[in-house]
Amino acid sequence: MDLRKLKTLIDLVSESNVSELEITEAEGKVRIVKGGGPVVHAAQAPMAQATQAALAPAPVGSAPAASAPVAAPAAPSGHIVKSPMVGTFYRASAPGAKAFVEIGSQVKEGDTICIIEAMKILNEIETDKGGTITQILCENGQAVEYGQPLFVVE
Repeated sequence: MDLRKLKTLIDLVSESNVSELEITEAEGKVRIVKGGGPVVHAAQAPMAQATQAALAPAPVGSAPAASAPVAAPAAPSGHIVKSPMVGTFYRASAPGAKAFVEIGSQVKEGDTICIIEAMKILNEIETDKGGTITQILCENGQAVEYGQPLFVVE
């Protein structure tokens, strides 16, 4: 299903009194549920993974004064390689194949470090800086957003 069409459906459900919407088309099935713990599920071809996106509106009111402040996670040091698109993150070229990089791998600018599947197209993602992979910030098969950190290179 086209991402623009999916976003339009999400917007329509969130702005209406409809609590659940399910649509089946030739390329997949989409179910949007609005309520206490809403998620969007999109099932497509066998290679595609189900995606989930929260639709919950921001809470109204303020948090109780007794709650302790939550510390933000420490930002990774080094150069962060970010996702150039929305899609599904894969560390290897095929299921069961060796991952492109591991923690400690030496990479140079232009090396392929992962694949992001978007609209049934496998896009090789290259590093924009050479160095050592110190962190892998995504799980294999995880849905990623545009600009989401994928790797840390030092």
